[in-house]
Amino acid sequence: MYRHLRAMQNYELAAPIGRQLVQKYPDTPAAVEVQQSLAEMENLARTLGEKRRLERLWLYQSSLESSSPQNTATLMPSGVADGPRLILRRHAAWGQSIYLFGSGAGFECGQPCTVSVRFDDALPVRLKASLPPTGEPAVFIEDERVFLNRLQKARELGIEVKPRGAAARTLRFEVGGFDMARWPEPAKKK
Repeated sequence: MYRHLRAMQNYELAAPIGRQLVQKYPDTPAAVEVQQSLAEMENLARTLGEKRRLERLWLYQSSLESSSPQNTATLMPSGVADGPRLILRRHAAWGQSIYLFGSGAGFECGQPCTVSVRFDDALPVRLKASLPPTGEPAVFIEDERVFLNRLQKARELGIEVKPRGAAARTLRFEVGGFDMARWPEPAKKK
């Protein structure tokens, strides 16, 4: 079974079966054979498990908003149960938007309005931002191209924001599972 699962590249099942075989039957030829590849199987299983975990953090949706199709990709911040969500939106009429959407009083932003974003361990970059004129609790990242190019290569990012009436804080997002193919341009209305 171990050989079969390895051949099928089902490392997440092969690793525990191989581990069990080595533990229960350590002095058998099968255990000797499995030990030659078990460390690699366990490493591949961990890597795939982490990849799947990161992918599951994102929520992709397609819907109608104000009578036009839109596609969104949403991610909650790490370690914050009720923190502002990172939302990537493509709307047939409004275009593309990247923003943090929270609750409560929203955000404060200086003039010029910018947010500090750190992609992985790189130095933070200041990206142009804006607050919605209608007062929603959101801050929009206007340097969308820069953000998306770096997002696709990043595993983690931190965005420093200042909630209205509170101290500035950095929201951390595990973005490594983002799949651009699952966030397509919406079909234009006919």
